[in-house]
Amino acid sequence: MKLDYETLAVSRHDEHVLMVRLNRPQASNAMNTQMGVDLMELFEQFQLDVEGIRTVVVTGTGEKAFCAGGDLKERNGMTDTQWLKQHAMFERMLRAIISCPIPVIGAINGAAYGGGCEITAAFDFAYAADTARFALTEVTLGIMPGAGGTQNLPRAVGERRAKEIILTGAPFTAQEAFEWGLINRVMPQAQLIEETLKTAGRIARNAPISIRQAKQSITRGLQMSLADGLAFEIECYNRMVSTKDRLEGVRAFNEKRAPQFQGH
Repeated sequence: MKLDYETLAVSRHDEHVLMVRLNRPQASNAMNTQMGVDLMELFEQFQLDVEGIRTVVVTGTGEKAFCAGGDLKERNGMTDTQWLKQHAMFERMLRAIISCPIPVIGAINGAAYGGGCEITAAFDFAYAADTARFALTEVTLGIMPGAGGTQNLPRAVGERRAKEIILTGAPFTAQEAFEWGLINRVMPQAQLIEETLKTAGRIARNAPISIRQAKQSITRGLQMSLADGLAFEIECYNRMVSTKDRLEGVRAFNEKRAPQFQGH
């Protein structure tokens, strides 16, 4: 697995948890073209081989910003063609995060504006420092959210709240993000990474095939009717019946010990 990226600091926290830091602190971790390419490459590789990784945690370098959105200094002076080409890559990057077969958890350490807020909404779920702030400011710049913001945010906070957030462009606090459903937990900055990694570790100790199938069932099932979703759930469930991990889980329960799942 490639761990060396120009705009990301990537490391294995342990055998099964990958830590990813957006690493442009001099620019408030703003999303430039290279960061988009790096994130796209990182997450697309999981479609081919997860290489033992069972959970990914994404945060930003420093304590002030998770991601300040698109790098407007880089975008200043772009032609229409250049702008559209860059944005097409950002769209592909977001799809790679959303379609990642393993859980992706955000640890939102600071400001998550524009694209940073859209990435937050694309994660499976996220925790935030109590100092974090959020906003989708695109309409104040003559554009609109175009990296999943108009789709993922309403799914997290509801249609009416999402319209208020997007149409005003107004910032909101971590506590408001929690109360509205964008963030799962809010905690002091000093506890954020530790608590997020604790949750990631708990997920990683569970059966890998079960986790991937459950994630897929939830994500895709929400796009179906209830009847189709229930049918799809059983398709996902049946995938695990013949696995060694299913046998190990039952055996470990009866032997009163922790299971040792291998992903087979």
